[in-house]
Amino acid sequence: MSRIESLTGMLAQDPGNSRFRYMLAMEHVNAGQLDAAMTQFEEILARDATYSSAYYQGGQTLEKLGRPDDARGYYRRGIDAATQSGDLHARSELQDALSLLG
Repeated sequence: MSRIESLTGMLAQDPGNSRFRYMLAMEHVNAGQLDAAMTQFEEILARDATYSSAYYQGGQTLEKLGRPDDARGYYRRGIDAATQSGDLHARSELQDALSLLG
């Protein structure tokens, strides 16, 4: 059984588990299944708008998909969320990613 199948099964039992969903999204990224990864990042953020890593990795994935404007939006939303939650480290990483993208 692949990690994607394993994580999909775990999520079937606990669909609200953002950690499992994030792990699944990253497995999709590693497998080159970028659209599937974005679906998972969106689901995470729909359930938990403060999940900073999903903004960062979602933005990175959008860049790989050739969608820089959407990536900028993801980073900006993440910066706002990290600022509101007081996560200064995540805010700094998101700002750096946004700056690099230009």
